[in-house]
Amino acid sequence: MFSLDERVRHELDGYLHSIESMGLVDGPGVRSVVFLSGCLLRCRYCHNPDTWKEGTGTRISPQKLVDKLRRFMPYYRSGGGVTFSGGEPLLQPEFLGEALMLVRQAGIHTCIDTSGVGRADDEQYRKILAKTSLILYDVKHYLPDEYQKLTGMPMDETMRFLRIAQEMKVPMWIRHVVVPGLTDGEEHLAGLRKFVDGLSGVERVELLPYHRLGVHKYETMKLPYTLADTPVMNPDVCAGLQKKYFAEYTAK
Repeated sequence: MFSLDERVRHELDGYLHSIESMGLVDGPGVRSVVFLSGCLLRCRYCHNPDTWKEGTGTRISPQKLVDKLRRFMPYYRSGGGVTFSGGEPLLQPEFLGEALMLVRQAGIHTCIDTSGVGRADDEQYRKILAKTSLILYDVKHYLPDEYQKLTGMPMDETMRFLRIAQEMKVPMWIRHVVVPGLTDGEEHLAGLRKFVDGLSGVERVELLPYHRLGVHKYETMKLPYTLADTPVMNPDVCAGLQKKYFAEYTAK
């Protein structure tokens, strides 16, 4: 039988999909990227459908996870740290909050890569964000109808999260996937720029070119892939759009 303290700790356990020990693109510096299981969105271009299902993967306590991450401390000294991604890390708010606290106590920079669609109340979001040094905020779309077409979910939850993040003044990097025929138009990108300009604390905007590297996962999982006829986004064209619309928000 568990003692009371052991039961409390056990209830904080989370489900880990995988860890990338030396990530270079998910926040500043060299980072460990912790991919948590579960996501409510069904983005048409998602390349990780294997992270969608909740309660799958490796069950782990926050302390054991942070013990693993401590091994990479020498790499974090380059200005790096730990990024919690997914899936959607906000779907495991108790685990995420505890893990962020332990990472911060170890003197490590914390970041969450999120679409802002979790399963938490306002107070839980505030507790998580109080321990977050940087948000990588994935803007799926800035118009409610188009957002729902692209993700299968209404926009209300992500806007609730964004409102709280703005209130708490957590620095943000905005990310947006540029999909040919969907999110690469001049009018769309001008609207995205207007949306970004209406936010505070945005340090960087990253336009990410759509790719098809995860298509084989849909085939393996016998899931339909609705962008089967959509070509990949030319990285050079995407870089040109970045320069045209977000030069001031581009990393130097």
